[in-house]
Amino acid sequence: MDKAFIKGLRLIEALALSETPRGVTDLATELNLTKSNTHRLLATLQAQGYVQQIPTYSTYQLTTRIWELGSHVIHRMDLIQVARPAMIKLAEQTGETVHLSLLEDTDVVYVDKIESTHHIRAHTRVGARAPAFAVATGKAMLCHKPDSYLERFTPHFQRYTETTLTTLAELRADISTARAQGYSSVLLGEWRDGVAACACVILGRSDELVGAIGMSGPDSRIKRKQLKECSIYVVDAAHSISVALGNTSRG
Repeated sequence: MDKAFIKGLRLIEALALSETPRGVTDLATELNLTKSNTHRLLATLQAQGYVQQIPTYSTYQLTTRIWELGSHVIHRMDLIQVARPAMIKLAEQTGETVHLSLLEDTDVVYVDKIESTHHIRAHTRVGARAPAFAVATGKAMLCHKPDSYLERFTPHFQRYTETTLTTLAELRADISTARAQGYSSVLLGEWRDGVAACACVILGRSDELVGAIGMSGPDSRIKRKQLKECSIYVVDAAHSISVALGNTSRG
């Protein structure tokens, strides 16, 4: 294992997650590196075009090079291109924010979205992560995982809102309900207060898990009845995307 390479990756991650440019001492302290080592890593990344220095403040920040590489990966993904028409239709049908998500271990990653036209709406951003056990798209994808997969959430349970599930037993029961009804739902925000949502899994050609599509909005506007009505459109959207990806079982 190349330790220098790993240190460079950790440095990139620290800069990517920072809201502001960072200094050498600050980065060295966070990453438990020496200042000289941190400076050498920054110089290497700068020479390769991944980092730029702000001379006035002697701080560093990432360039758009990381974003460019990430964009190429995202644009190669058939899912985003194939899902767009269904996302647009779902946004028009529900009037709410529509998300396209992937599952990465215990998190969901939002890879595409269409904002609600309402002034008051659920706020997320493409590229952001959320705990899979506490959001609708995450739960929809967990429905397609074996029960043993849920055990990995045990060390990650924490209370984000008053309605957050905080035990494995609660999560198992919730996933069981979602499997039975064919979609997942969050009536009262479990990750963010005041957000109601529902989602359905997207399957590939061989019934493999691909992602999930969902809609969300303020629970002041989306009550149980409205969520039930929206779920019909969400399930239809997921099915149409699955079929477009070659899944015949959802036709």
